[in-house]
Amino acid sequence: MGAMRGPVRALLLLAAAAAWAGAGPGVRARPVGRRDPRAGAVRGPHSVVMVTSDSFDGRLTFYPGNLTVTLPFVNLMKKHGTLFLNAYTNSPICCPSRAAMWSGLFTHLTESWNNFKGLESNYTTWMDLMQKHGYHTQKYGKVDYISGHHSLSNRVEAWTRDVDFLLRQEGRPMVNLTGNKMHVRVMEEDWQNTDKAVYWIRKEATNFTRPFVLYLGLNLPHPYPSPSAGENFGSSTFKTSPYWLEKVMYEAIKIPKWIPLSDMHPIDYYSSYTKNCTGHFTKKEIRDIRAFYYAMCAETDAMLGEIILALKDTGLLKRTIIIFTADHGELAMEHQQFYKMSMYEGSSHVPLLVMGPNIKAQHRVSNVVSLVDIYPTMLDIAGIPLPHNLSGYSLMPLLSEKADETLSRSPHPTWILSEFHGCNVNSSTYMLRTDKWKYIVYSNDHSIPPQLFDLFADPDELTNVATTYREVAHSLEKKLRSIIDFPKVSASVHEYNKKQFINWKQSVGQNYSNIIANLRWHQDWLKDPKKYERAIDKWLK
Repeated sequence: MGAMRGPVRALLLLAAAAAWAGAGPGVRARPVGRRDPRAGAVRGPHSVVMVTSDSFDGRLTFYPGNLTVTLPFVNLMKKHGTLFLNAYTNSPICCPSRAAMWSGLFTHLTESWNNFKGLESNYTTWMDLMQKHGYHTQKYGKVDYISGHHSLSNRVEAWTRDVDFLLRQEGRPMVNLTGNKMHVRVMEEDWQNTDKAVYWIRKEATNFTRPFVLYLGLNLPHPYPSPSAGENFGSSTFKTSPYWLEKVMYEAIKIPKWIPLSDMHPIDYYSSYTKNCTGHFTKKEIRDIRAFYYAMCAETDAMLGEIILALKDTGLLKRTIIIFTADHGELAMEHQQFYKMSMYEGSSHVPLLVMGPNIKAQHRVSNVVSLVDIYPTMLDIAGIPLPHNLSGYSLMPLLSEKADETLSRSPHPTWILSEFHGCNVNSSTYMLRTDKWKYIVYSNDHSIPPQLFDLFADPDELTNVATTYREVAHSLEKKLRSIIDFPKVSASVHEYNKKQFINWKQSVGQNYSNIIANLRWHQDWLKDPKKYERAIDKWLK
Protein backbone atom coordinates (compact mmCIF):
# COMPACT_ATOMS: atom_id res chain seq x y z
CA MET A 1 0.00 0.00 0.00
CA GLY A 2 2.82 2.38 -0.76
CA ALA A 3 2.54 5.85 -2.22
CA MET A 4 2.05 6.25 -5.92
CA ARG A 5 5.33 6.59 -7.81
CA GLY A 6 4.36 9.24 -10.34
CA PRO A 7 5.27 8.77 -14.01
CA VAL A 8 6.72 5.30 -13.43
CA ARG A 9 3.32 4.01 -12.37
CA ALA A 10 1.73 5.63 -15.41
CA LEU A 11 4.15 3.93 -17.81
CA LEU A 12 3.62 0.57 -16.12
CA LEU A 13 -0.11 0.95 -16.36
CA LEU A 14 -0.09 1.95 -20.00
CA ALA A 15 2.07 -1.04 -20.88
CA ALA A 16 -0.13 -3.36 -18.85
CA ALA A 17 -3.30 -2.01 -20.44
CA ALA A 18 -1.86 -2.50 -23.92
CA ALA A 19 -1.05 -6.13 -23.08
CA TRP A 20 -4.55 -6.65 -21.69
CA ALA A 21 -6.15 -5.11 -24.79
CA GLY A 22 -4.17 -7.43 -27.02
CA ALA A 23 -5.47 -10.45 -25.15
CA GLY A 24 -8.99 -9.86 -26.44
CA PRO A 25 -12.23 -9.17 -24.63
CA GLY A 26 -12.09 -12.27 -22.46
CA VAL A 27 -14.26 -15.33 -22.10
CA ARG A 28 -17.94 -14.74 -22.50
CA ALA A 29 -19.82 -15.88 -19.43
CA ARG A 30 -23.12 -17.72 -19.64
CA PRO A 31 -25.96 -15.31 -18.79
CA VAL A 32 -27.75 -15.98 -15.54
CA GLY A 33 -31.07 -14.75 -14.21
CA ARG A 34 -34.35 -13.94 -15.90
CA ARG A 35 -34.21 -11.88 -19.07
CA ASP A 36 -35.78 -8.45 -18.87
CA PRO A 37 -36.94 -6.47 -21.92
CA ARG A 38 -35.01 -3.43 -20.65
CA ALA A 39 -31.80 -5.43 -20.24
CA GLY A 40 -28.77 -5.61 -22.50
CA ALA A 41 -27.66 -8.25 -24.94
CA VAL A 42 -24.59 -9.39 -22.99
CA ARG A 43 -24.68 -10.50 -19.35
CA GLY A 44 -22.61 -12.72 -17.15
CA PRO A 45 -21.13 -13.06 -13.68
CA HIS A 46 -18.43 -10.45 -14.17
CA SER A 47 -16.94 -8.61 -11.24
CA VAL A 48 -17.50 -4.85 -11.13
CA VAL A 49 -15.40 -2.00 -9.77
CA MET A 50 -16.99 1.42 -9.56
CA VAL A 51 -14.95 4.55 -8.85
CA THR A 52 -17.09 7.60 -8.09
CA SER A 53 -15.48 10.98 -7.63
CA ASP A 54 -17.05 14.18 -6.40
CA SER A 55 -17.47 17.36 -8.48
CA PHE A 56 -15.87 16.05 -11.71
CA ASP A 57 -16.95 18.01 -14.80
CA GLY A 58 -17.92 15.35 -17.33
CA ARG A 59 -16.81 17.54 -20.23
CA LEU A 60 -13.21 16.92 -19.18
CA THR A 61 -13.49 13.40 -20.57
CA PHE A 62 -13.72 14.82 -24.10
CA TYR A 63 -13.27 18.14 -25.91
CA PRO A 64 -12.48 20.80 -24.75
CA GLY A 65 -11.28 19.56 -21.39
CA ASN A 66 -8.68 17.26 -22.90
CA LEU A 67 -6.80 20.36 -24.09
CA THR A 68 -6.30 21.70 -20.58
CA VAL A 69 -5.30 18.78 -18.35
CA THR A 70 -3.60 15.42 -18.70
CA LEU A 71 -5.89 12.56 -17.64
CA PRO A 72 -4.04 9.41 -18.76
CA PHE A 73 -6.33 6.89 -17.08
CA VAL A 74 -9.53 8.49 -18.29
CA ASN A 75 -7.94 8.40 -21.74
CA LEU A 76 -7.04 4.74 -21.22
CA MET A 77 -10.67 3.93 -20.43
CA LYS A 78 -11.74 5.85 -23.53
CA LYS A 79 -9.36 3.81 -25.67
CA HIS A 80 -10.33 0.43 -24.28
CA GLY A 81 -13.95 1.08 -23.36
CA THR A 82 -17.08 3.17 -23.89
CA LEU A 83 -17.46 6.89 -23.19
CA PHE A 84 -20.87 8.47 -22.65
CA LEU A 85 -20.79 11.99 -24.06
CA ASN A 86 -24.02 13.17 -22.47
CA ALA A 87 -24.27 11.74 -18.94
CA TYR A 88 -25.98 13.83 -16.26
CA THR A 89 -26.60 13.94 -12.55
CA ASN A 90 -30.23 13.66 -11.43
CA SER A 91 -29.63 16.34 -8.82
CA PRO A 92 -26.51 18.54 -8.81
CA ILE A 93 -25.54 18.17 -5.16
CA CYS A 94 -23.85 15.35 -3.25
CA CYS A 95 -26.43 13.41 -1.21
CA PRO A 96 -29.49 13.67 -3.50
CA SER A 97 -27.40 12.75 -6.54
CA ARG A 98 -25.94 9.71 -4.84
CA ALA A 99 -29.37 8.72 -3.53
CA ALA A 100 -30.58 8.61 -7.14
CA MET A 101 -27.57 6.54 -8.19
CA TRP A 102 -27.92 4.00 -5.37
CA SER A 103 -31.72 3.73 -5.63
CA GLY A 104 -32.31 3.99 -9.38
CA LEU A 105 -35.10 6.49 -8.65
CA PHE A 106 -35.56 10.17 -9.44
CA THR A 107 -35.02 12.62 -6.60
CA HIS A 108 -38.70 13.46 -6.11
CA LEU A 109 -39.51 9.76 -5.71
CA THR A 110 -37.04 9.27 -2.86
CA GLU A 111 -37.72 12.80 -1.53
CA SER A 112 -33.99 13.44 -1.26
CA TRP A 113 -34.48 17.17 -1.04
CA ASN A 114 -31.07 18.35 0.20
CA ASN A 115 -27.75 17.15 1.59
CA PHE A 116 -29.44 16.27 4.88
CA LYS A 117 -32.30 14.29 3.31
CA GLY A 118 -31.28 11.17 1.40
CA LEU A 119 -32.20 7.49 1.63
CA GLU A 120 -32.99 5.66 4.84
CA SER A 121 -30.14 3.53 6.19
CA ASN A 122 -32.02 0.29 5.46
CA TYR A 123 -32.81 1.13 1.83
CA THR A 124 -32.12 -1.75 -0.58
CA THR A 125 -29.44 -0.59 -3.02
CA TRP A 126 -28.09 -2.32 -6.12
CA MET A 127 -25.11 -3.47 -4.04
CA ASP A 128 -27.44 -5.09 -1.51
CA LEU A 129 -29.16 -7.03 -4.29
CA MET A 130 -25.83 -8.09 -5.79
CA GLN A 131 -24.72 -9.35 -2.39
CA LYS A 132 -28.01 -11.23 -2.00
CA HIS A 133 -27.33 -12.92 -5.35
CA GLY A 134 -23.89 -14.14 -4.37
CA TYR A 135 -21.52 -11.26 -5.04
CA HIS A 136 -18.77 -10.36 -2.61
CA THR A 137 -19.22 -6.65 -1.84
CA GLN A 138 -17.02 -3.91 -0.42
CA LYS A 139 -17.21 -0.12 -0.12
CA TYR A 140 -14.45 2.37 0.66
CA GLY A 141 -14.49 6.15 0.90
CA LYS A 142 -17.31 8.60 0.37
CA VAL A 143 -20.76 7.06 -0.05
CA ASP A 144 -23.06 9.87 1.17
CA TYR A 145 -26.55 8.76 0.18
CA ILE A 146 -28.00 8.29 3.70
CA SER A 147 -30.05 10.94 5.52
CA GLY A 148 -28.70 12.80 8.51
CA HIS A 149 -25.29 14.03 7.40
CA HIS A 150 -23.61 17.32 6.37
CA SER A 151 -23.38 20.47 8.45
CA LEU A 152 -26.13 22.25 10.35
CA SER A 153 -25.45 25.35 8.30
CA ASN A 154 -25.99 23.40 5.09
CA ARG A 155 -29.38 22.21 6.36
CA VAL A 156 -30.62 25.58 7.60
CA GLU A 157 -29.58 27.31 4.37
CA ALA A 158 -31.62 24.79 2.38
CA TRP A 159 -34.66 25.04 4.66
CA THR A 160 -34.69 28.86 4.57
CA ARG A 161 -34.05 29.38 0.86
CA ASP A 162 -37.60 30.81 0.47
CA VAL A 163 -37.02 33.49 3.10
CA ASP A 164 -36.92 37.02 1.71
CA PHE A 165 -33.27 37.79 2.39
CA LEU A 166 -29.98 37.50 0.54
CA LEU A 167 -26.91 36.38 2.49
CA ARG A 168 -23.49 35.16 1.47
CA GLN A 169 -23.22 31.52 2.54
CA GLU A 170 -19.75 30.59 1.31
CA GLY A 171 -16.20 31.83 1.52
CA ARG A 172 -14.86 33.63 -1.54
CA PRO A 173 -13.39 30.99 -3.91
CA MET A 174 -9.60 30.91 -3.66
CA VAL A 175 -6.56 28.75 -4.44
CA ASN A 176 -3.93 27.18 -2.20
CA LEU A 177 -0.65 25.78 -3.52
CA THR A 178 0.86 23.27 -1.11
CA GLY A 179 4.05 21.20 -1.02
CA ASN A 180 6.58 20.92 -3.82
CA LYS A 181 7.00 19.07 -7.13
CA MET A 182 7.42 15.79 -5.25
CA HIS A 183 4.16 16.18 -3.30
CA VAL A 184 1.75 13.67 -4.86
CA ARG A 185 -0.70 12.72 -2.11
CA VAL A 186 -2.43 16.06 -1.57
CA MET A 187 -5.85 14.65 -0.68
CA GLU A 188 -4.48 12.13 1.81
CA GLU A 189 -7.87 10.78 2.88
CA ASP A 190 -8.68 9.81 -0.70
CA TRP A 191 -5.28 8.19 -1.14
CA GLN A 192 -5.74 6.18 2.04
CA ASN A 193 -9.10 4.89 0.81
CA THR A 194 -7.52 4.09 -2.55
CA ASP A 195 -4.78 2.19 -0.71
CA LYS A 196 -7.45 0.20 1.14
CA ALA A 197 -9.22 -0.65 -2.11
CA VAL A 198 -5.95 -1.70 -3.77
CA TYR A 199 -5.04 -3.86 -0.77
CA TRP A 200 -8.50 -5.47 -0.85
CA ILE A 201 -8.09 -6.28 -4.54
CA ARG A 202 -4.64 -7.78 -4.05
CA LYS A 203 -5.26 -9.68 -0.80
CA GLU A 204 -9.00 -10.45 -0.77
CA ALA A 205 -10.49 -10.37 -4.25
CA THR A 206 -7.81 -12.65 -5.67
CA ASN A 207 -9.03 -15.47 -3.41
CA PHE A 208 -12.71 -15.26 -4.37
CA THR A 209 -14.36 -18.02 -6.37
CA ARG A 210 -17.46 -15.87 -6.93
CA PRO A 211 -17.60 -12.41 -8.57
CA PHE A 212 -17.25 -9.25 -6.50
CA VAL A 213 -18.37 -5.65 -6.64
CA LEU A 214 -16.07 -2.97 -5.22
CA TYR A 215 -17.04 0.68 -4.74
CA LEU A 216 -14.50 3.46 -4.16
CA GLY A 217 -15.83 6.95 -3.40
CA LEU A 218 -13.45 9.90 -3.68
CA ASN A 219 -13.83 13.42 -2.28
CA LEU A 220 -11.74 14.95 -5.03
CA PRO A 221 -12.01 17.16 -6.97
CA HIS A 222 -14.45 18.75 -4.51
CA PRO A 223 -13.06 22.07 -3.16
CA TYR A 224 -11.43 21.97 0.27
CA PRO A 225 -12.80 23.61 3.44
CA SER A 226 -12.05 27.31 3.95
CA PRO A 227 -11.56 27.90 7.70
CA SER A 228 -11.15 31.64 7.09
CA ALA A 229 -14.90 31.74 6.44
CA GLY A 230 -15.60 31.20 10.13
CA GLU A 231 -16.60 28.44 12.52
CA ASN A 232 -19.14 26.87 10.19
CA PHE A 233 -16.97 27.33 7.12
CA GLY A 234 -17.85 26.02 3.69
CA SER A 235 -15.56 24.57 1.04
CA SER A 236 -14.31 27.22 -1.34
CA THR A 237 -10.57 26.43 -1.55
CA PHE A 238 -9.08 24.82 -4.65
CA LYS A 239 -5.89 23.19 -3.38
CA THR A 240 -3.16 21.28 -5.18
CA SER A 241 0.62 20.86 -5.39
CA PRO A 242 3.13 21.81 -8.10
CA TYR A 243 3.28 18.13 -9.05
CA TRP A 244 -0.33 18.15 -10.24
CA LEU A 245 -0.32 21.72 -11.49
CA GLU A 246 2.31 20.67 -14.03
CA LYS A 247 -0.33 18.40 -15.62
CA VAL A 248 -2.36 21.50 -16.56
CA MET A 249 -1.84 23.49 -19.76
CA TYR A 250 -2.27 26.90 -18.16
CA GLU A 251 -2.28 28.86 -21.43
CA ALA A 252 -5.11 26.66 -22.80
CA ILE A 253 -7.49 27.48 -19.95
CA LYS A 254 -10.56 29.30 -21.15
CA ILE A 255 -11.78 32.34 -19.23
CA PRO A 256 -15.58 31.95 -19.16
CA LYS A 257 -17.67 34.82 -20.41
CA TRP A 258 -19.79 36.51 -17.76
CA ILE A 259 -22.91 38.52 -18.43
CA PRO A 260 -23.47 41.66 -16.32
CA LEU A 261 -25.00 41.02 -12.90
CA SER A 262 -27.93 43.24 -13.85
CA ASP A 263 -28.72 40.96 -16.82
CA MET A 264 -28.50 37.69 -14.90
CA HIS A 265 -31.44 35.36 -14.59
CA PRO A 266 -32.81 35.98 -11.05
CA ILE A 267 -31.96 32.47 -9.89
CA ASP A 268 -28.39 32.82 -11.17
CA TYR A 269 -28.00 36.10 -9.31
CA TYR A 270 -29.16 34.52 -6.05
CA SER A 271 -26.75 31.62 -6.55
CA SER A 272 -23.82 33.84 -7.46
CA TYR A 273 -24.45 36.09 -4.46
CA THR A 274 -24.88 33.33 -1.88
CA LYS A 275 -21.73 31.65 -3.25
CA ASN A 276 -19.83 34.92 -2.66
CA CYS A 277 -19.01 35.37 -6.34
CA THR A 278 -20.56 38.75 -7.17
CA GLY A 279 -17.42 40.68 -6.28
CA HIS A 280 -14.59 41.55 -8.64
CA PHE A 281 -12.31 38.75 -9.84
CA THR A 282 -9.26 39.35 -11.99
CA LYS A 283 -8.63 37.16 -15.02
CA LYS A 284 -5.63 35.69 -13.19
CA GLU A 285 -7.82 34.74 -10.22
CA ILE A 286 -10.33 33.03 -12.49
CA ARG A 287 -7.66 31.22 -14.49
CA ASP A 288 -5.91 30.10 -11.29
CA ILE A 289 -9.13 28.69 -9.82
CA ARG A 290 -9.76 26.74 -13.00
CA ALA A 291 -6.14 25.56 -13.22
CA PHE A 292 -6.16 24.32 -9.63
CA TYR A 293 -9.47 22.57 -10.21
CA TYR A 294 -8.07 20.80 -13.28
CA ALA A 295 -5.01 19.78 -11.24
CA MET A 296 -7.32 18.27 -8.62
CA CYS A 297 -8.97 16.31 -11.45
CA ALA A 298 -5.54 15.02 -12.47
CA GLU A 299 -4.95 13.73 -8.95
CA THR A 300 -8.36 12.03 -9.07
CA ASP A 301 -7.40 10.40 -12.36
CA ALA A 302 -4.25 8.97 -10.79
CA MET A 303 -6.28 7.21 -8.07
CA LEU A 304 -8.44 5.65 -10.77
CA GLY A 305 -5.20 4.45 -12.32
CA GLU A 306 -4.10 2.77 -9.10
CA ILE A 307 -7.27 0.68 -9.14
CA ILE A 308 -6.84 -0.33 -12.78
CA LEU A 309 -3.21 -1.29 -12.21
CA ALA A 310 -4.10 -3.41 -9.17
CA LEU A 311 -6.66 -5.29 -11.26
CA LYS A 312 -4.14 -5.82 -14.05
CA ASP A 313 -1.37 -6.96 -11.71
CA THR A 314 -3.65 -9.57 -10.13
CA GLY A 315 -5.07 -10.89 -13.40
CA LEU A 316 -8.57 -9.67 -12.46
CA LEU A 317 -8.83 -6.97 -15.11
CA LYS A 318 -9.81 -9.34 -17.91
CA ARG A 319 -12.95 -10.39 -16.04
CA THR A 320 -13.83 -7.13 -14.29
CA ILE A 321 -15.98 -4.27 -15.58
CA ILE A 322 -14.75 -0.84 -14.43
CA ILE A 323 -17.07 2.17 -14.19
CA PHE A 324 -15.91 5.73 -13.55
CA THR A 325 -18.38 8.51 -12.84
CA ALA A 326 -19.14 11.39 -10.42
CA ASP A 327 -22.06 12.72 -8.42
CA HIS A 328 -22.05 16.08 -10.22
CA GLY A 329 -19.67 18.58 -11.82
CA GLU A 330 -18.03 21.86 -10.81
CA LEU A 331 -18.70 25.29 -12.33
CA ALA A 332 -15.17 26.56 -11.57
CA MET A 333 -16.25 30.18 -12.13
CA GLU A 334 -18.44 29.61 -15.17
CA HIS A 335 -21.58 31.79 -14.97
CA GLN A 336 -19.84 33.70 -12.15
CA GLN A 337 -20.21 30.74 -9.78
CA PHE A 338 -18.22 27.91 -8.30
CA TYR A 339 -19.52 24.69 -6.73
CA LYS A 340 -22.54 22.90 -8.23
CA MET A 341 -26.31 23.40 -7.47
CA SER A 342 -26.95 24.48 -11.05
CA MET A 343 -28.27 22.92 -14.25
CA TYR A 344 -25.53 24.52 -16.33
CA GLU A 345 -23.23 22.00 -18.00
CA GLY A 346 -20.26 22.50 -15.69
CA SER A 347 -22.43 21.51 -12.73
CA SER A 348 -24.82 18.89 -14.17
CA HIS A 349 -22.71 17.05 -16.77
CA VAL A 350 -20.89 14.06 -15.24
CA PRO A 351 -18.24 11.65 -16.55
CA LEU A 352 -19.32 8.13 -17.38
CA LEU A 353 -16.82 5.63 -18.75
CA VAL A 354 -17.11 1.84 -18.79
CA MET A 355 -14.34 -0.63 -19.63
CA GLY A 356 -14.09 -4.41 -19.37
CA PRO A 357 -15.06 -7.75 -20.87
CA ASN A 358 -17.73 -7.52 -23.58
CA ILE A 359 -17.65 -3.70 -23.42
CA LYS A 360 -17.13 -2.07 -26.79
CA ALA A 361 -13.73 -0.37 -27.14
CA GLN A 362 -13.18 3.15 -28.50
CA HIS A 363 -16.93 3.62 -28.48
CA ARG A 364 -18.66 6.99 -28.05
CA VAL A 365 -22.31 7.14 -27.02
CA SER A 366 -24.14 10.42 -27.67
CA ASN A 367 -27.45 9.31 -26.12
CA VAL A 368 -28.48 11.26 -23.02
CA VAL A 369 -28.22 9.11 -19.88
CA SER A 370 -28.15 9.80 -16.14
CA LEU A 371 -27.05 8.34 -12.82
CA VAL A 372 -30.34 6.54 -12.17
CA ASP A 373 -29.22 4.22 -14.98
CA ILE A 374 -26.41 2.85 -12.78
CA TYR A 375 -28.80 0.73 -10.67
CA PRO A 376 -30.34 -1.28 -13.53
CA THR A 377 -26.97 -1.49 -15.29
CA MET A 378 -25.38 -3.09 -12.24
CA LEU A 379 -28.18 -5.62 -11.95
CA ASP A 380 -28.02 -6.29 -15.68
CA ILE A 381 -24.29 -7.04 -15.45
CA ALA A 382 -25.01 -9.50 -12.65
CA GLY A 383 -27.97 -11.11 -14.43
CA ILE A 384 -30.36 -10.07 -11.66
CA PRO A 385 -34.02 -9.44 -12.59
CA LEU A 386 -34.76 -5.72 -12.74
CA PRO A 387 -37.47 -4.18 -10.56
CA HIS A 388 -40.16 -2.54 -12.66
CA ASN A 389 -40.44 0.65 -10.62
CA LEU A 390 -37.02 2.04 -11.52
CA SER A 391 -36.55 5.47 -13.09
CA GLY A 392 -33.41 4.31 -14.87
CA TYR A 393 -32.64 1.88 -17.67
CA SER A 394 -29.77 -0.52 -18.19
CA LEU A 395 -26.97 0.94 -20.28
CA MET A 396 -25.80 -2.44 -21.52
CA PRO A 397 -27.59 -2.10 -24.88
CA LEU A 398 -25.55 1.07 -25.46
CA LEU A 399 -22.10 -0.12 -24.41
CA SER A 400 -21.83 -3.84 -25.10
CA GLU A 401 -19.89 -5.23 -28.05
CA LYS A 402 -23.25 -5.68 -29.78
CA ALA A 403 -24.16 -2.03 -29.20
CA ASP A 404 -24.52 -1.27 -32.90
CA GLU A 405 -27.08 -4.06 -33.21
CA THR A 406 -29.07 -3.14 -30.09
CA LEU A 407 -28.84 0.67 -30.25
CA SER A 408 -31.97 1.13 -32.32
CA ARG A 409 -33.88 -1.18 -29.96
CA SER A 410 -32.66 0.44 -26.75
CA PRO A 411 -35.65 1.27 -24.52
CA HIS A 412 -33.80 4.19 -22.92
CA PRO A 413 -35.84 7.40 -23.39
CA THR A 414 -34.45 10.28 -25.42
CA TRP A 415 -34.47 12.60 -22.41
CA ILE A 416 -33.12 12.80 -18.87
CA LEU A 417 -34.54 14.56 -15.82
CA SER A 418 -32.54 16.46 -13.23
CA GLU A 419 -33.98 18.40 -10.31
CA PHE A 420 -32.63 20.46 -7.43
CA HIS A 421 -34.24 21.49 -4.13
CA GLY A 422 -31.30 22.44 -1.89
CA CYS A 423 -29.25 25.43 -0.77
CA ASN A 424 -27.82 28.33 -2.82
CA VAL A 425 -30.86 28.28 -5.12
CA ASN A 426 -34.08 29.98 -4.01
CA SER A 427 -36.43 27.81 -6.07
CA SER A 428 -36.94 24.18 -6.90
CA THR A 429 -35.35 23.63 -10.30
CA TYR A 430 -36.19 21.08 -13.00
CA MET A 431 -34.16 20.33 -16.11
CA LEU A 432 -35.13 18.28 -19.14
CA ARG A 433 -32.26 17.48 -21.51
CA THR A 434 -33.04 16.06 -24.95
CA ASP A 435 -30.98 15.88 -28.16
CA LYS A 436 -29.75 19.48 -28.45
CA TRP A 437 -32.12 21.21 -26.09
CA LYS A 438 -31.89 21.91 -22.40
CA TYR A 439 -35.09 23.22 -20.81
CA ILE A 440 -35.07 24.51 -17.22
CA VAL A 441 -38.09 25.57 -15.20
CA TYR A 442 -38.38 27.00 -11.72
CA SER A 443 -41.28 26.53 -9.35
CA ASN A 444 -41.79 28.54 -6.21
CA ASP A 445 -44.16 31.21 -4.94
CA HIS A 446 -43.04 33.71 -7.59
CA SER A 447 -43.16 33.74 -11.35
CA ILE A 448 -39.67 32.94 -12.64
CA PRO A 449 -39.02 32.74 -16.39
CA PRO A 450 -37.89 29.38 -17.79
CA GLN A 451 -34.65 28.90 -19.68
CA LEU A 452 -34.06 27.14 -22.99
CA PHE A 453 -30.59 26.53 -24.39
CA ASP A 454 -29.54 25.17 -27.77
CA LEU A 455 -26.42 23.27 -26.70
CA PHE A 456 -25.29 22.71 -30.30
CA ALA A 457 -25.30 26.41 -31.15
CA ASP A 458 -24.60 27.72 -27.64
CA PRO A 459 -22.54 25.20 -25.64
CA ASP A 460 -21.63 27.86 -23.06
CA GLU A 461 -25.33 28.46 -22.32
CA LEU A 462 -25.18 32.23 -22.56
CA THR A 463 -28.35 32.86 -24.58
CA ASN A 464 -31.78 31.93 -23.27
CA VAL A 465 -33.94 31.27 -26.36
CA ALA A 466 -37.16 30.34 -24.55
CA THR A 467 -39.01 33.31 -26.06
CA THR A 468 -37.41 32.84 -29.48
CA TYR A 469 -38.41 29.18 -29.80
CA ARG A 470 -41.75 29.27 -28.02
CA GLU A 471 -43.04 26.10 -29.69
CA VAL A 472 -39.97 24.15 -28.60
CA ALA A 473 -40.27 25.49 -25.05
CA HIS A 474 -43.99 24.64 -24.99
CA SER A 475 -43.35 21.11 -26.25
CA LEU A 476 -40.62 20.49 -23.66
CA GLU A 477 -42.78 21.95 -20.91
CA LYS A 478 -45.55 19.53 -21.87
CA LYS A 479 -43.12 16.64 -21.87
CA LEU A 480 -41.69 17.65 -18.49
CA ARG A 481 -45.17 17.81 -16.95
CA SER A 482 -45.89 14.31 -18.25
CA ILE A 483 -42.82 13.06 -16.34
CA ILE A 484 -43.20 15.01 -13.12
CA ASP A 485 -45.89 17.18 -11.54
CA PHE A 486 -43.32 19.78 -10.59
CA PRO A 487 -45.69 22.34 -9.02
CA LYS A 488 -46.89 19.62 -6.66
CA VAL A 489 -43.34 18.49 -5.91
CA SER A 490 -42.28 22.07 -5.22
CA ALA A 491 -45.19 22.49 -2.81
CA SER A 492 -44.06 19.35 -0.96
CA VAL A 493 -40.55 20.78 -0.66
CA HIS A 494 -41.92 24.09 0.69
CA GLU A 495 -43.88 22.19 3.33
CA TYR A 496 -40.90 20.01 4.22
CA ASN A 497 -38.57 23.02 4.59
CA LYS A 498 -40.89 24.86 6.96
CA LYS A 499 -41.60 21.78 9.05
CA GLN A 500 -37.93 20.90 9.40
CA PHE A 501 -36.97 24.45 10.31
CA ILE A 502 -39.73 24.75 12.93
CA ASN A 503 -38.71 21.44 14.49
CA TRP A 504 -35.06 22.52 14.59
CA LYS A 505 -35.90 25.95 16.01
CA GLN A 506 -37.94 24.38 18.79
CA SER A 507 -35.18 21.87 19.55
CA VAL A 508 -32.53 24.56 20.20
CA GLY A 509 -34.86 26.70 22.32
CA GLN A 510 -33.33 29.86 23.77
CA ASN A 511 -30.07 29.28 21.93
CA TYR A 512 -31.80 29.82 18.57
CA SER A 513 -30.71 33.44 17.99
CA ASN A 514 -27.09 32.74 18.82
CA ILE A 515 -26.85 29.56 16.75
CA ILE A 516 -28.50 30.89 13.61
CA ALA A 517 -26.39 34.06 13.73
CA ASN A 518 -23.18 32.04 13.62
CA LEU A 519 -23.79 29.76 10.66
CA ARG A 520 -21.90 30.19 7.39
CA TRP A 521 -23.77 33.39 6.64
CA HIS A 522 -22.55 34.99 9.90
CA GLN A 523 -20.61 37.83 8.25
CA ASP A 524 -23.77 39.22 6.67
CA TRP A 525 -26.21 38.10 9.37
CA LEU A 526 -24.43 39.88 12.21
CA LYS A 527 -24.80 43.22 10.43
CA ASP A 528 -28.52 43.23 11.29
CA PRO A 529 -29.57 40.02 13.07
CA LYS A 530 -33.02 41.26 14.12
CA LYS A 531 -33.88 42.10 10.50
CA TYR A 532 -33.13 38.59 9.34
CA GLU A 533 -34.94 36.96 12.27
CA ARG A 534 -38.01 39.04 11.40
CA ALA A 535 -37.78 37.86 7.78
CA ILE A 536 -37.81 34.25 8.97
CA ASP A 537 -40.77 34.91 11.27
CA LYS A 538 -42.69 36.44 8.36
CA TRP A 539 -41.90 33.38 6.21
CA LEU A 540 -43.10 31.00 8.92
CA LYS A 541 -46.41 32.86 9.27
